[in-house]
Amino acid sequence: MHGFSVEFSDYRQYNAGESTRNIDWRLYGRTDRLYVKQFQEETNLRCQLVIDHSNSMLFPIEGQGDIDNPNKLTFSVYAAAVLMELLHRQRDAFGLTLLANGIDLNTPCRSNTAHQHHLLTELDHLLQPIHGVPSAQPTTPNSKLPTTNLVDSLHLLAEQLHRRSLIVIFTDAFVDDSQQEALLDALRHLRHNKHEVILFHTFHRARELQLDYDARPTRFVDLESGRTLRLNPSEIAQQYSDTMLRQQADLQQRTIQYRIDYIPVDVAQGFHQVILPFLLKRSKQ
Repeated sequence: MHGFSVEFSDYRQYNAGESTRNIDWRLYGRTDRLYVKQFQEETNLRCQLVIDHSNSMLFPIEGQGDIDNPNKLTFSVYAAAVLMELLHRQRDAFGLTLLANGIDLNTPCRSNTAHQHHLLTELDHLLQPIHGVPSAQPTTPNSKLPTTNLVDSLHLLAEQLHRRSLIVIFTDAFVDDSQQEALLDALRHLRHNKHEVILFHTFHRARELQLDYDARPTRFVDLESGRTLRLNPSEIAQQYSDTMLRQQADLQQRTIQYRIDYIPVDVAQGFHQVILPFLLKRSKQ
């Protein structure tokens, strides 16, 4: 769409009788011809892309930066970049928010190319190898890495977004049992402020929800706290899986009640097998 307020698009010849406001007089001085500047006009949609980049999103660590076999953070970064490109082509405004222990980055919504390049640079930083965490095997993370305070961060974001927007959240919703209800309250806070919310719930189904590991003593490392636990997965797999799947089902049911679009993301399926069905579904709405 052409308008007179946002980003320069191209020139067209001046037609006699129309306003001289947008004539490029410098170009006239060089060419002795009258040309009018045209601008691309943005539409009304404002989209805030929200990424939880806490330690737990690095799982599985070997998937860091690998688009074909991504971990939770890698999927989130690439999905956000794809949505930015689609929004940019539609002349819609978009911003980026990074959450961990608070809000680490919160940009305004804009639609120009320079803004998109800036946000892509910020996303690229998230894909850089993490110092102190080998790419092939889990270990205790560097103490300087961010930890999660997802609930408070979402409440704070809800207070800072003053204009009605589409909020797209990428998170593994990694909170303990005592915070499950608080997390739902934070999501409801966004809906109460009239935002449309899409929740990409990222997880690795086999490893995180079903505890699918070899039946032998194994050392597990909490990427959030660095604490370790040695146990035989087969001894607790069924009870663990029942609990995790019940929590996921509860999260899905409650978000539907709040009219939040819930998208389960098993990163083991790969990036394209998840994002393409979602985009096709949204295009039909």
